[in-house]
Amino acid sequence: MTSPARFLTVGQLATRSGVQTSALRFYESQGLISSRRTEGNQRRYARETLRRVAFIRAARVIGLSLREIVSALGELPEERTPDRDDWAQLSSAWRSVLDDRISELERLRDNLNGCIGCGCLSLESCALFNTDDVLAARGPGARRLLEEAPGD
Repeated sequence: MTSPARFLTVGQLATRSGVQTSALRFYESQGLISSRRTEGNQRRYARETLRRVAFIRAARVIGLSLREIVSALGELPEERTPDRDDWAQLSSAWRSVLDDRISELERLRDNLNGCIGCGCLSLESCALFNTDDVLAARGPGARRLLEEAPGD
């Protein structure tokens, strides 16, 4: 059996990773992945890029921002394929971020039917939950969704 090629074309990387070529070019422009160029100026990606792309996809699914992904990838080794210890370190760092997002989503779910503290004063319940628009002093937007509710 022949060994797989060490480098992949952008099309091969797209097929193997399930990510469109335009997204791969965007990832490269943002410094998330890198390629080498052939004499004909075609992109070639190291096979290890598959793991980085899988990592990016997983990070996007759980809701990490591009900035958070760039930061996390900056901690991965460029000279070798990331190993279990590398991934474990990154995933443990994500735990608090995910816990915060889960709390935000639960708060959104629980407050979706009532006043969200937006300061609109247009709902009948605003007289109960946001009398005289007192939440406006805490900043713009849906205050009850953007900050910890009292007693949380």
